[in-house]
Amino acid sequence: FAMAVPAALQRSVVSPAGRHSASLIFLHGSGDTGQGARAWIKQILNQDMAFQHIKVIYPTAPARPYTPMKGAFSTVWFDRYKISNDCPEHIESIDYMCRGLTDLINDEIKNGIAKNRILIGGFSMGGGMAMHVAYRFHQDLAGVFALSSFLNKDSAVYQALKRNENVLPELFQCHGTADELVLYSWGEETNKMLKSLGVSASLHTFPNLNHELNRTEIEKLKSWIEKKLPVEAAKAN
Repeated sequence: FAMAVPAALQRSVVSPAGRHSASLIFLHGSGDTGQGARAWIKQILNQDMAFQHIKVIYPTAPARPYTPMKGAFSTVWFDRYKISNDCPEHIESIDYMCRGLTDLINDEIKNGIAKNRILIGGFSMGGGMAMHVAYRFHQDLAGVFALSSFLNKDSAVYQALKRNENVLPELFQCHGTADELVLYSWGEETNKMLKSLGVSASLHTFPNLNHELNRTEIEKLKSWIEKKLPVEAAKAN
């Protein structure tokens, strides 16, 4: 029996208003869906997060047994032994989903989008997943964002970067100081560790913000996205 290949991920898509020349993949937090993440951002902004030239893709993680919920099925990108930065990673489930997300990236490339015109990121577990995808397998992506996210202490991401010679995608990180689920210190430690391994990384701190998104954060993220994926000048014929 060959390695199981993930089925194509269901996705909710916000199409660009004009010519599609870049793509953004937004990964939801544990237990959510692509549709749910899109609706949450839409509620915060009073409109979809939309762009002139960037297609926004919100995939949904397939349901799987999730250990922190005593093995109940949940839409999570990977399994965890516990919600802590101080335990081993569940690397089999992480790598399985890296393959599913690679297929999604390849779909965009088949649509004529250059790899350096694709951004990946997400909220909470989605941001953790994005860091695995980009820093271990797709170091030529335009950038990565992680909102209220973290990596475990000796993450496979850190191991991969210790051996790396490439120029790495820039990281845009945001974290609330009042986060009780993913501690601010875990996000900060992840940021320091990635910086020490050659990643150009920023960390935007939000006082009194819990494990959630807010408008200022999404506006900041939007500006960063537009900086990383600018509108391309019309090509002369």
